[in-house]
Amino acid sequence: MTMRRIAVVSAGLSNPSSTRMLADRLATETVKALAEQDIQASVDVIELRDYAHDITNNMLTGFAPPALETAINTVVSADALIAVTPIFSTSYSGLFKSFIDVLDPDSLRGKPVLIGANAGTARHSLAIDYAIRPLFAYLHADAVSTGVFAASSDWGGSGDDVAPLGKRVERGAKELADAVARREATTVEDPYDPATYLGEGRSFGHMLGGLAGE
Repeated sequence: MTMRRIAVVSAGLSNPSSTRMLADRLATETVKALAEQDIQASVDVIELRDYAHDITNNMLTGFAPPALETAINTVVSADALIAVTPIFSTSYSGLFKSFIDVLDPDSLRGKPVLIGANAGTARHSLAIDYAIRPLFAYLHADAVSTGVFAASSDWGGSGDDVAPLGKRVERGAKELADAVARREATTVEDPYDPATYLGEGRSFGHMLGGLAGE
């Protein structure tokens, strides 16, 4: 069984939040869908509210504090991304956009992405297609066809008569799992490993003309 890593970015502001609830459901179903294809997956969840000050400092100084740098590396090195944001004023939250802005513009190129969003009313459901999807298209990420929107009524039990939240979650998760399965696993290189910049099997001794006894 192969191993993949899924990064989950949740931009909810409260704790607990419906944004995190949706993110967790998408992650759980994605892991399940991957397991059906004999692919094991680990999940790393990043709550952006925990990095709000660091994100602001990064935008002001151009440098990411250590905790934020670790979170960014988790996202850009993952095999796939699940990104979930609340909808404010008909679009993604400022915290969500600010995090995207501190990423390298090429860091999500080709990466499978499952988009999720939530709001108080289903009237905001189109925000996925007119606001969030174009953002990931600009970054050349590979957003799957299904975006999963959850309104307050979806958490009340009745849900949407046409496509209940559970069905939408399953469909989006399956599409993300399929996209991950089609790609080679992401390799993570240690920048401090000499093999990264000298070549596999080589060391500083080779640069100095060979090691004693060789």
